[in-house]
Amino acid sequence: SIKMDLLHSNGVLIIQHLQRDYRAYQDFLNFMSHVGDPRNIFSIYFPLWFQLNQVVGTKMIWVAVIGDWFNLIFKWILFGHRPYWWVQETMIYPNQSSPCLEQFPITCETGPGSPSGHAMGSSCVWYVMVTAALSYTVRWKDKSAVTLHRLTWSFLWSIFWIIQISVCISRVFIATHFPHQVILGVFAGILVAEAFEHTPAIQTATLRMYIKTNLFLFIFALGFYLVLKLLDIDLLWSVPKAKKWCANPDWINIDTTPFAGLVRNLGALFGLGFGINSEMFITSCKGKNSCKISFRILCIAASLATLQLYNFVKIPTHTEYLFYILSFCKSAAMPLTVVALVPYCVHSLMRTTEKKLN
Repeated sequence: SIKMDLLHSNGVLIIQHLQRDYRAYQDFLNFMSHVGDPRNIFSIYFPLWFQLNQVVGTKMIWVAVIGDWFNLIFKWILFGHRPYWWVQETMIYPNQSSPCLEQFPITCETGPGSPSGHAMGSSCVWYVMVTAALSYTVRWKDKSAVTLHRLTWSFLWSIFWIIQISVCISRVFIATHFPHQVILGVFAGILVAEAFEHTPAIQTATLRMYIKTNLFLFIFALGFYLVLKLLDIDLLWSVPKAKKWCANPDWINIDTTPFAGLVRNLGALFGLGFGINSEMFITSCKGKNSCKISFRILCIAASLATLQLYNFVKIPTHTEYLFYILSFCKSAAMPLTVVALVPYCVHSLMRTTEKKLN
């Protein structure tokens, strides 16, 4: 406990230093915090990659969902505090003179802080993207191509680490995480992504397999929560702390609670499984149009545009269980749109156009 308090107090000094000396970069750091938001995986990265390479797109969802599930379990096990409430409750500062940490609209996350979900989600999905991009160049055999591969390797991994470091600094800057929490998140995300580099079975998973995986993840998490609750251990202990110490009650969002993330991810995985095993997917993405560049570009553009419309769908938060149900449905609809609905509509449009031209 003493070592952890020392780690936290040193982390507070780092946060104060960042908030004092990086004030000019506040907008950029807030932006990088949004870049690391795991929800971007489903609304931006996945639509782009799935149409370019369905294997990579499928792996991306699995990595994001399983990674975030492990993140939830780790958060419940590690009981990590967040800086913005820890400084208010710790007794290590003399004369009750606790440091003043500035808060922002995105500071008041309600779940435990360790490991960082943003850092873990960002590192795992960018690891998938970088390794996928490099897989195209590793096949080059001639000498000049090998040199180009090495340059590409250095460039992409440099970009990877610049993004991860920026996301980590941004999360520390807004007083949502301590430095050790974001570092742990980055390396945990890399381990999850690397594990899926050696798990080809997800590419041929049936809808039944997707449903079984969803049920296992949900039952394990819920069972873990209920068992510890019977032992008088409250895994939602962080929620009242967030509500108590958040500078603005309007910044508290049910969408950041542990179960909200679980439901959102299970919905995305179910939507992917339902879409990939649908007739619409087989007709469009496995047909002759799937090899056409125009088909893929139209699917990417239409998917990104359609998914932005989902941002205007506001789920009511007055009833918690209704929120979870609707959140699951909304999350399932997003990959289903990318995988099946949009490609099928584009395929039908192109087929109609071809018939008219003939």
